[in-house]
Amino acid sequence: MLELRDVTSYYGSTPIIQGLSLDLAKGDLLSVIGRNGVGKTTLARTILGLTTRVTGSIRINGQEVAQLPTHRRAAAGIGYIPQGRGILPKFSVRENILLGTFARKDGNAEVPAKVLDLFPYLADNLDKSAGILSGGQAQQLAIARALATDPSLLILDEPTEGIQPNIVEQIQQLVISLNRQLGITVILIEQNVEFAKNAATRFVIMDKGAIAAKGPVEDLSDDLIEQHLTI
Repeated sequence: MLELRDVTSYYGSTPIIQGLSLDLAKGDLLSVIGRNGVGKTTLARTILGLTTRVTGSIRINGQEVAQLPTHRRAAAGIGYIPQGRGILPKFSVRENILLGTFARKDGNAEVPAKVLDLFPYLADNLDKSAGILSGGQAQQLAIARALATDPSLLILDEPTEGIQPNIVEQIQQLVISLNRQLGITVILIEQNVEFAKNAATRFVIMDKGAIAAKGPVEDLSDDLIEQHLTI
């Protein structure tokens, strides 16, 4: 459902992603791992159309999107939870979630029922200011906003960053549930290798803007981790 062919992505005149090709099947949960600064976040931003320029082909469900603006890519079925979450602290919980509905194809401008079911705390505090939420609650809100777009592909960039260790397990189980039970295809960019291994069906290791290794998660060996992730 996602195909990248010979994709090079630029910030200004500098290529960060170079000649990258990648296939993602419907229902996959792909963990993208690698050291800091190797292009993981740029890969997500490339798929979303948030870099300066892209060459090559990006197809989502067969639709070529490489030259489409970001809002058209969202409408094609991409939901995004950015690094740092990107919620609006002066908006209410409800208002943050409703921002996601602008990308829906069906025109539904209500908080989706599945969001209320998945996040009881948010359901009970829709009119609370988002700025007073804890880190874990804010991450729930960022995921809820992305789900409000009704995505077929969900991209999460470092969802456990800044989250208390006791909440990481909850985030992990939520991501797995979105994939396994709701059938949403997921790209998970994650520094927590154990989380990445536990959640994924497939993995990609990035290095210097390219794919250094990939395959089913069963092939993500300790040797590969040591080679490409140990500092």
